[in-house]
Amino acid sequence: MKKRKTPMRKCVASQELYPKKDLIRVVRTPENEIEIDPTGKKSGRGAYICAKEEYVELAKKKRALDRALKTKVGEEVYQRLREYIATGKTDG
Repeated sequence: MKKRKTPMRKCVASQELYPKKDLIRVVRTPENEIEIDPTGKKSGRGAYICAKEEYVELAKKKRALDRALKTKVGEEVYQRLREYIATGKTDG
């Protein structure tokens, strides 16, 4: 039986490759709203970030999500990411 290849994605903050399921997907929808995408299936431009608070802070400092999503990312998005990580909802 053939073993399936694990999809890898790069964290926008650390620039390291991780298995897709270990990262949080943030998506800019066609309506220009920025949302956390636990399913990984929402349509729009996506960016992945490590599920650790220090990476959220690093992404904010480097404006990594702004560049990846090609739009201005507000403080409320980072706050939602922190809460999402704090509640332990990192399985997607």
